[in-house]
Amino acid sequence: MQLDKRAARPVRCGMVDLADLSERKLAAILAADVSGYSRMMEVDEAGTLARLKVYIGEVVRPRIAAHGGNIVKTTGDGLLVEFASVEAVEGAVEIQRSMAERNTGEPENSRILYRVGINLGDVIFEDGDVLGDGVNVASRLEGLAKPGGVCVSDIVHQAVADRIQVPFRDMGNQRVKNISRPIRVWHWTPDASPQTTRPVEAALHQRVQFATASDGAQIAWASIGQGAPVLKGPNWLNHIEYEWHTPIWRPILAKFAKLCHLVRFDQRGNGLSDWEVETVSEDAMAGDMSAVATAAQLDRFALLGISQGCAFSVRYAVEHPEQVTCLILLGGFLRGRLMRPDLDQRKLYEAGAMMIRNGWGSPNPVFRHFFTSTFIPDAPQEIVASFDELQRIATSPEAALRLWEMNSEVDATELAKRVQVPTLVLHCVGDRVAPIEEGHLMAKLIPGAMFVEMQGNNHVLIEGTPAFDQFFEETAAFLALHNRVA
Repeated sequence: MQLDKRAARPVRCGMVDLADLSERKLAAILAADVSGYSRMMEVDEAGTLARLKVYIGEVVRPRIAAHGGNIVKTTGDGLLVEFASVEAVEGAVEIQRSMAERNTGEPENSRILYRVGINLGDVIFEDGDVLGDGVNVASRLEGLAKPGGVCVSDIVHQAVADRIQVPFRDMGNQRVKNISRPIRVWHWTPDASPQTTRPVEAALHQRVQFATASDGAQIAWASIGQGAPVLKGPNWLNHIEYEWHTPIWRPILAKFAKLCHLVRFDQRGNGLSDWEVETVSEDAMAGDMSAVATAAQLDRFALLGISQGCAFSVRYAVEHPEQVTCLILLGGFLRGRLMRPDLDQRKLYEAGAMMIRNGWGSPNPVFRHFFTSTFIPDAPQEIVASFDELQRIATSPEAALRLWEMNSEVDATELAKRVQVPTLVLHCVGDRVAPIEEGHLMAKLIPGAMFVEMQGNNHVLIEGTPAFDQFFEETAAFLALHNRVA
């Protein structure tokens, strides 16, 4: 947010004038901005400013004052507020509910919706401004919130959980820009309903750990289940904690927890692994897989490749034949989009790159829907929304583009001919991310590979579909035959 100099002076909403303070203390910091503000100003500057002025005067200021808040500064599209307690959450929820009511009947593109982040931390008041890590975290939480929503840090959630009956949803630990440590985040929206689905029981025993790659990058990994080990390769996109709470990955992980000892990790550039790394490459990904296998003390194990993870799993099996018992490859490819002969694949690559450059970080989900509608075209709305949110929080626009470019240039066709372990290839007939011809090619090039064609168009398996059940039937039988515990 850029400071509006006309509104830079501290505003008195309570009994304390922050301009007179210069001290360090514990405070609850609320950061907010208007979603899509620049776009609305471009379309109707006068109308947007007029409506925003009314909302600030009639909704925002009264509720901040009612809960003991002091506005430190305002900006063209937002504000920074200090509270003496986590009563900030009640004020934020009241503001968002009121804004939702006032936006009823407004066209979607002209609704004024705040995104709010709240953190409790040690801050410094100096010359009418508030500074420090507590402020930085609140600002990053604001960026994670959906338009109309409120994101709070874990310390804030613990403080209010028993005081207010508001259904915050656990988003797990999140990595945010310029904050070195992961932050556990809780999210609320006006239409939120109480969470009725408990996390997978096995998740209660999941412990995130970090492996150090050869270049020093920190790679987050975790394991679940018991039995013969299976290492899952990287795919688009990961977040090993948040996945537990999604209707897409929760059922898949629960099934695997009953089948084997599954080790999985967040590829560099997303999830809880380091985002801002010097190198994003095939060599780096292969090295990360090795680092995780070493950290998890895996000796002999099966490899599970999904999507891009198939090419990396093939490479790993060739380079480490002494470690790999078998390969399970789902919905994958050996050739990235730019390596396929079909001209349409290049066009899809260019369209995806454009969507990432122009809109990945936007609160408007239309840009990410390009990927969602391709990956899970037959999914119900709840799962579509979950997949969109997973992409939004899993990585930054810059890292997403680097991963997109890397995956599009992968070519493991020659390596596939050198695979020496039993391999099971499974592919949905209508897959739009990796056409079934890529699955056929993979099975054809890998000596002795079994190919299983599954019905459906989804690239990611969805519980309740025939493909989901068929995949686990085939996988359970294959692992029992080729990945026994020594």
